[in-house]
Amino acid sequence: MVKQADLNPELNETTAQTSEPVPGLPARRLAATLIDEVLKARLALDETYERLAPTFGLDAADAALARAIAITAFRRLGTIQHAINARLERGSPRNSGPFEPILVAAAAQILFLDVPDHAAVDLAIRHLHEDARSSRYVSLGNALLRRLARERDAILSEALDPFLDTPEWLAESWIESYGEETAAAIAASHRDEPPLDISVKDDAAGWAGKLDGLLLPTGSVRLRERQSITGLPGFDEGAWWVQDAAAALPVRLLAPKPGERIADLCAAPGGKTAQLAAAGAHVTAVDRSGPRLRRLRANLERLGLSAEIVTKDAALWQAEPFDAVLLDAPCSATGTIRRHPDVAWTKTPEDRDKLSALQARLLEAAARLTKPGGRLIYCTCSLEPQEGEQQIEVFLAENPDFERSPITTDEIGGVEGAIDRHGDLRTLPHQLEHDGPRLSGWAGFYACRLIRREPDDIK
Repeated sequence: MVKQADLNPELNETTAQTSEPVPGLPARRLAATLIDEVLKARLALDETYERLAPTFGLDAADAALARAIAITAFRRLGTIQHAINARLERGSPRNSGPFEPILVAAAAQILFLDVPDHAAVDLAIRHLHEDARSSRYVSLGNALLRRLARERDAILSEALDPFLDTPEWLAESWIESYGEETAAAIAASHRDEPPLDISVKDDAAGWAGKLDGLLLPTGSVRLRERQSITGLPGFDEGAWWVQDAAAALPVRLLAPKPGERIADLCAAPGGKTAQLAAAGAHVTAVDRSGPRLRRLRANLERLGLSAEIVTKDAALWQAEPFDAVLLDAPCSATGTIRRHPDVAWTKTPEDRDKLSALQARLLEAAARLTKPGGRLIYCTCSLEPQEGEQQIEVFLAENPDFERSPITTDEIGGVEGAIDRHGDLRTLPHQLEHDGPRLSGWAGFYACRLIRREPDDIK
């Protein structure tokens, strides 16, 4: 165990403080701040990054490094915390200011990123010195980080249980819903970086060739290598947009036709709106968030697509019934943990239950906006049945004028195991296997297709 007292004085610090700018230190400051803010406030990492990063004055490379450190820390937070706590005799010291997030950021670099150990340790120690509360524990932090570097192989070889990086309530929920084997596969997939998929306006096979991508059976294109999106062929021309392959399925299942009036509820940031518009539908995109709708509008402008945009709470919005309605309801987003690992550590069962009540209200609103004979797709990027299957069961029991329109495997490119016994879509993160983790998997999504019966057809 590393003790908080009687440490070797030689380990007190790696480098003396200087007033000169230290390369790499600002990026570590931002990374530790992101980790601290997200965990304390339970806010999304992306939103926190967008708010804080400009205040640090970093160049693009340092900003990207800070974000990568934070994402890695959340992706393997359980392993990191276990490794740190197992080597602290008395646990993390109290009233130590930024001590813990600084160590978590450094541990993420030492254990999982291609950063020299000496650089990760040195910069962490310099960072600890900057706050009077954490500077008292420089020796402790130095000794601990050096030990993590020495014992890296042992730490990683012992971290085989995929549930180590999953909060207990989520692990229990997935085991109850899917069984222990599938739940373990879901948790294991979250340890890998996600693939990068795009949706194209047309000629998916041609764009797969131009971008050296993999054409998925569902019609999405998966890029083989990570690279700057804005510099790729077709971006400036608006030929395609980034969208997870599973997230693209609900619109495919809605099967929009040219000229149809379709409402996209809770539409921002607009990937599904773009799909609908590209199919020739007259789309009304509704969302309560003005800033998110500005982003949707900018995306449509780049793509050369158009939609009517309405800033309104979809649960309260009224309009003439539509030929089809798509509701991608706000949810706990546990199906996106691989891409957004902070979700696992910022959401709670209480969040899920509150969102379930909102989803029910939105689903009733979507039903009112669907004309007789029209189609309604309800979907969420959640792995929790309370936000998917259970919502639909309650809705159908209370709305006899709606019935399921079962989905077939052929509609999703023949992908096996992604349709449940009711004919609803249920994708899981470990499905869609290809060569290695980099090209495998997709988001966890639930979608149900409903038809509003004509009045004469209701018994």
